[in-house]
Amino acid sequence: MKKNLLLLLTILLAACTSVKEIQKPPKKAALPELLSDMQNLIKENKFSIKFPKGSEFTKYEIDSLNNEIIINANKEFSFQPFREDNVNEIYNSIKDFLGDEYSRYKIVVKSLGTPIEELIPNFYRKKIQRDTSRLFTKQFRPLSIVRNISKPYYPTKGLYNRNIALWASHGRYYNKKLDRWMWQRARLFQTVEDLGPTAFVIPYLIPMLENAGANVFTPRERDIQTSEVIVDNDDNSDSFVLQDTKNNKWKIGEGSAFAFGSPPYKSDYNPFEHGTHLIIRSENKITATATYIPNIPKDGEYAVYVSYHSSDKNVNDAHYTVYHAGGKTEFEVNQQIGGSTWIYLGKSKFKKGVNPSIGKVVVDNKSDTPGKLISVDAVRFGGGMGIIERNGKTSGLPKFMEGARYFLQFSGMPDTLVYNLNGDTLDYNDDYQSRGEWVNYLTGAPYGPNKDRKAKGLGIPIDLSLAFHTDAGVNQNDSTIGTLSIYSIPDFDSNKVFPDGTSRLANRDLADILQTQIVNDLREKYDSLWTRRALRDAMYSEAARPNVPSVLLELLSHQNYYDCKFQLDPRFRFDVCRAIYKAMVKFIASEYNTDYVIQPLPVTDFYTELDQDGNIKLSWRPQLDELEPTAIPKKYIVYRRIGDGGFDNGTLVDDTTYTFTDTKKNVIYSFKVTAVNEGGESFPSEVLSACSFGKDKQPVLIVNGFDRIAPPYSVESKNFTGFLNIVDPGVPDKYDLGFTGYQHNFDPSINWTSDDMPGLGASYADYESKIIAGNSFDYPFIHGKTIVANGYSFVSSSDEAVWNGYVNLSKYKFVDFIMGEEKETPWQSNYANIKYGEQFKAFPYSLQKKISEYLNSGGNIFVSGSYIGTDLFWNKGNDNKDVVFGKNYLRYKLSTDHAVRIGKVYANSDIVFPNGFEIDFNTSLNDSIYAVSAPDALGEINGSKTILRYSESDTGAGVAYKENYGVVAFGFPFETILDYKKQTEVMKYILNYLIKN
Repeated sequence: MKKNLLLLLTILLAACTSVKEIQKPPKKAALPELLSDMQNLIKENKFSIKFPKGSEFTKYEIDSLNNEIIINANKEFSFQPFREDNVNEIYNSIKDFLGDEYSRYKIVVKSLGTPIEELIPNFYRKKIQRDTSRLFTKQFRPLSIVRNISKPYYPTKGLYNRNIALWASHGRYYNKKLDRWMWQRARLFQTVEDLGPTAFVIPYLIPMLENAGANVFTPRERDIQTSEVIVDNDDNSDSFVLQDTKNNKWKIGEGSAFAFGSPPYKSDYNPFEHGTHLIIRSENKITATATYIPNIPKDGEYAVYVSYHSSDKNVNDAHYTVYHAGGKTEFEVNQQIGGSTWIYLGKSKFKKGVNPSIGKVVVDNKSDTPGKLISVDAVRFGGGMGIIERNGKTSGLPKFMEGARYFLQFSGMPDTLVYNLNGDTLDYNDDYQSRGEWVNYLTGAPYGPNKDRKAKGLGIPIDLSLAFHTDAGVNQNDSTIGTLSIYSIPDFDSNKVFPDGTSRLANRDLADILQTQIVNDLREKYDSLWTRRALRDAMYSEAARPNVPSVLLELLSHQNYYDCKFQLDPRFRFDVCRAIYKAMVKFIASEYNTDYVIQPLPVTDFYTELDQDGNIKLSWRPQLDELEPTAIPKKYIVYRRIGDGGFDNGTLVDDTTYTFTDTKKNVIYSFKVTAVNEGGESFPSEVLSACSFGKDKQPVLIVNGFDRIAPPYSVESKNFTGFLNIVDPGVPDKYDLGFTGYQHNFDPSINWTSDDMPGLGASYADYESKIIAGNSFDYPFIHGKTIVANGYSFVSSSDEAVWNGYVNLSKYKFVDFIMGEEKETPWQSNYANIKYGEQFKAFPYSLQKKISEYLNSGGNIFVSGSYIGTDLFWNKGNDNKDVVFGKNYLRYKLSTDHAVRIGKVYANSDIVFPNGFEIDFNTSLNDSIYAVSAPDALGEINGSKTILRYSESDTGAGVAYKENYGVVAFGFPFETILDYKKQTEVMKYILNYLIKN
């Protein structure tokens, strides 16, 4: 027996493996050799199925008593996702390899010390029983901390009363050794990792989660508004007003609270330890109020945050009313949790100055639980600029661009438990370590910060946390580095369970579901070969520290050009975030064993009409999601804006039409529509506007053809690779947060030396503190204001509603086509181009047909846009359908693209405008209106005349034609004309030329 064992051990050692005899070995001594041969085949990637690179079988155990062969694999083997199908395939392949002589043995393969079938997430199990050890235990769950009670619809199968913590990568930090504020990563391909993921998280992921009903918490500032106003009870000013009709008296409450102090703050200053808060008893009706009236520095969207002191004695339904430019929105706040920090209510539009009727927050003492306490402290409007000082200087950037370490200090977190973990010497380490500890403090005992898990914290039960990053790495071929998902089964104390006993295998479930959803969606829509990297168990701080299910996502490589082609595309950002949101919904549904529904996609084919009484009828069509069968719209919400105010709280409707009857003459109303179902609310449609002057005023029509969102132009060759904004900078979706500046290194042979000299992709820094305006999807309002100012009613429509035949152009004697930066745009991969075709063609053939029919019947159109010539004529022959349409119907030709860089135009004749009439349009990047980077020069043809010329080049900026029908065409967008009075004057001359004379 000993000789046999020695022989077996000698063979196994030679194969770098080991065998432990549990009872006695099988009769056939060839098993070790077979297993050794199988291991060699795996190493050589010649086994019948493929395993992750580096996979090895490290140890074999033969249990003859139970007829089991136990094969232990290394960690790399666990990098693959396990499902019932591939687990069965693995076992069957091993059995086939071992042959009939060992068929009576059950094969058990382990990785991470766990049978691989137990690494199948609960969500994907069909036949295998769910693992209850990794499901959340049933426990008391408080009411949601913030509830928008003005919402007309609540999701029942989404994320209502779920709390999600998430953050985007790194952020600006102070390097003490270099005495320098700097990014934590290099500027590459016109962005930096510290900002790149922010351009996903803030505009897309957070709203999707909130639309599903979740409360979202971020350790970095989430509001991009660079202005900030704080009104505090400790201020001696008219901004804070108390009323008390029953003389119950507001009193100073126990404990410290917020006081703004005198920024900038030193590293040891916690603003929530230097002020007071006020309390009052709740009543079953309003008898007392506290009113916060800000002096808003400029018109715009502002996040509203509140602070208060929380305790079990407080109400769970404190009533807050936010008065804003769109009306008022009411919230209930659970003051039993979440005290002594900033709690986000929502975002609203506020007007500049002190406007108590449309700019204030009121807290009253009405509650369903009379006799409890209501606490008031401070209210904050806007995100603001960084105010944490290091060696006498702040970052000089908006708060949302800074790392978490500084926002957590400003938010009142306890320093040594959360954000100052290295004795105020290593801000870099503090930043990434603080995020997980902040999650723990939000939740509190027994899930508290790892230095003191018994710390009470804020009592907010966090359901999961996500760290959103991009990674480094370069491929020399046309393929992605791809998506890596990192989780940690053990925590830093080697615990494999959460404080409540739930298995930390839930972390792997979350990481797997997340990576699977992202990769599957991207392979379906963008690149069928999108790389799925490892599903890695690793002790990264952001994955191991949180005492709730957590994952660290490395979406792609910010260093690899091909990955960045996708990263800079707003379409890609939306779809990635939708995949992440769907994964979170599915994970939470599996943990709580509940049904789920995914929120719908935005509606399409939106248009407005006026009836004889001036009522405004809206119509639209739903958009189905090919990737998600549950995302079916059930109802819709119509939001309305009056004049230049903000949008209201919305009206819930059952059908795809809705008519507003409470309209007034000469008032412009604007609308956007969302689709809703049990899973939540879609993103909004484009904004359309309408205005009636009464029965005797036939409206004109505005068609919004500017739908384009796109990345910058890209080029790749052996010696020159990158993004050329001078050719086409692309179009941000509403705004871009991640742009640092133009790329200046295009040489693929130059490698990374340092973050300041990163080689290929190196980019300038001149725009990294700025927000860049893109497509607002709100241009019918701008055009409409000028039409109304000239005495005409108007309605508006999407271009899809026109070419699909829902809108009849012949009803209108004048049509204004907004083409903005619309032009045919390829996807970032051949796969997507072949599957979907290029997008954003300015004049699709179906639209050309409608316009041709309209003009043939004597219609009149005004069309303006940067690419209205390029998109029809560039590199096309005379018999091309686009060219024929441009010459024979629109009556212009392309003289040149990229006509000028300076937006100055003059009238060269008095055909439409007075001779010498001047126009300025925007060509500079800014935060209010998109920049025109490549205006077209248009030429006369078939009877048209040049009416405008560019001052810089003297080429044609506009043409006009008026015989059988009328056309005025601008090679630059009308909405970018810099002065409203000038816009109104320009529109007057166009209307006079086309329909008044």
